[in-house]
Amino acid sequence: MSIHLLKDRGTPIHQQRFTWRELVQAPYSKLDDDAFTRVRVILMNGIESEAVRFGHACARMNRELQLELAKVRRIEQHQQTLINWLNPADQSPLETTIGFEQVAIEVTASVAMAEPDPYLAQVYRFGLLEDFDHMYRYAALMDRVEGRDANALLQSYSDILPGRPTAIEHRHPEDDLRTPYDRRKAHFVSKLNALTIMAGEHQTHDYYMTVGPTFSDPLARQLYAEIASIEEQHVTQYESIIDAEETWLEKWLLHEANEVYNYHSCVESEGNPRIKQIWERFLDYELGQLQHVAELFQRYEGRDPSEILPERLPDPIEYQTHREFVRQALEEEVLLSAQGASFVNRSEESQATRDYRQHMNSEGSPSDTVSADYVWMPGTELRLRRPGQIELSTSMERERVRGAA
Repeated sequence: MSIHLLKDRGTPIHQQRFTWRELVQAPYSKLDDDAFTRVRVILMNGIESEAVRFGHACARMNRELQLELAKVRRIEQHQQTLINWLNPADQSPLETTIGFEQVAIEVTASVAMAEPDPYLAQVYRFGLLEDFDHMYRYAALMDRVEGRDANALLQSYSDILPGRPTAIEHRHPEDDLRTPYDRRKAHFVSKLNALTIMAGEHQTHDYYMTVGPTFSDPLARQLYAEIASIEEQHVTQYESIIDAEETWLEKWLLHEANEVYNYHSCVESEGNPRIKQIWERFLDYELGQLQHVAELFQRYEGRDPSEILPERLPDPIEYQTHREFVRQALEEEVLLSAQGASFVNRSEESQATRDYRQHMNSEGSPSDTVSADYVWMPGTELRLRRPGQIELSTSMERERVRGAA
């Protein structure tokens, strides 16, 4: 499907309406549908959540745009509702959590591989290796509290392996800010990548903050608290790579273009015909919203949308396994940390980060505790460590432990 951002009109916003029956549709099957259907639903829920969040922030700073923002935001609210309600009732919060981490692994890997800016690609790989470890810790928690194998949900698309250990991911805020792209020079896809990953990570943070207190297991509550803190760090990292000099309307235009891009990516890869129809409908809606905001951009800023938007979309996000790419990143970059906006070996970390981490972990690390009795075995499954077993599963893991010491 070929999309022309400057010409395709889509559905006019006054025709973008829903009934309650439309908003609450039959969910996907957590076991029978392909795992990437869940990945797309979770990511697009985050994309729409970001649209609503941005719309409210923009309205608080721009009185003259409040009505137009409210009209589009109401549509975004209903789009998010429909998507979020596609999650099945028999999918536990912890199973959904596994889905969130698969999003963070596979979507971020696709973005990192496609990112033309070497520094920004490094930013994505850095965050990816931390989310990869979160999957490992939550998989151990799933076995602990539900007696289930996370791979049944992952369908072997994603490895369950230690990444950069969660216990050493905690950094002082001064070491979580990155160098932003230059809005005048950055590739269009770089702007879309930043918005996509920021939206996904922000929704992950909000979800963990919501469901974490609902667990009765003390260790589960602590683990969600710990990883939610890292997700806040990730949101800080990803929002900092966006040029703060973009105007409010420029940012709104980019948000709408990013929604077009993401729905287009879903349409191109979705295997469930019923869900694909939803993506197609919302792609048409977003094209209509994009044209509406482009007209506002011209009216209020006197600028041509072609200054911001190219004619064509970049290649779509690849909803497929990125196992080899992730394994290579683990081998080469798992021992990295950050000092200011730069990535450095852990031995070069700032004293501020060392002090912050030492205090946070001074009474123990939930992420270390939850996985202490597990070891990875071939087949991407976790196994309880046998009494007296001390051998680590791979040479890479031995190096990881030495680097964490």
